[in-house]
Amino acid sequence: MAKREYEDRDGEKNIVKELFGWVLYLLVVVGLTYLILTYVGQRTRVSGHSMETTLSSGDNLIVDKLSYRFKDPRRFDIIVFPYKYEDNTYYIKRIIGLPGETVQVVDGYAYIDGELLETDVYGAEVMESSGIADEPLTLGENEYFVLGDNRNHSSDSRDPSVGILTRKDLLGKAWIRIFPFDKMGVIKHE
Repeated sequence: MAKREYEDRDGEKNIVKELFGWVLYLLVVVGLTYLILTYVGQRTRVSGHSMETTLSSGDNLIVDKLSYRFKDPRRFDIIVFPYKYEDNTYYIKRIIGLPGETVQVVDGYAYIDGELLETDVYGAEVMESSGIADEPLTLGENEYFVLGDNRNHSSDSRDPSVGILTRKDLLGKAWIRIFPFDKMGVIKHE
């Protein structure tokens, strides 16, 4: 009988050990998931048509939140930022103007420092409205001017409700499209 009691206690110890191992494993997974979603990447869903034809409504993306900690945003990067007038609402646009540059929209086209931005092949159409970019806007240190690719159907830096963004406004860079599956892949910025 003493041998059986010993075996039962051994079995109980193994079960407790196994249970502890699983709890520890789950805590590590939850902790790593939290760190990744907070500091490295975030899933977001495109809602609306402001970035057509590059991105479509319903596209699911992973946003790279890490790279801008080590390098500066570049012209034509597709970025995600929070909309300042609505909680849990994020906008996705393309960087057009960089810090220190003067941006203006003239006759429906973007000008940087008085010269036509000829490399801007992303705009789906000539802009009908210049908005606040009707007059030259000189960007300060860490300021960015953004536009949607579907320019006439986009609330972007031309709209005072969005306006000029600062570096701290940038949540991150659109990195990978994960849905729909037939369009899955790394998002090209240039």
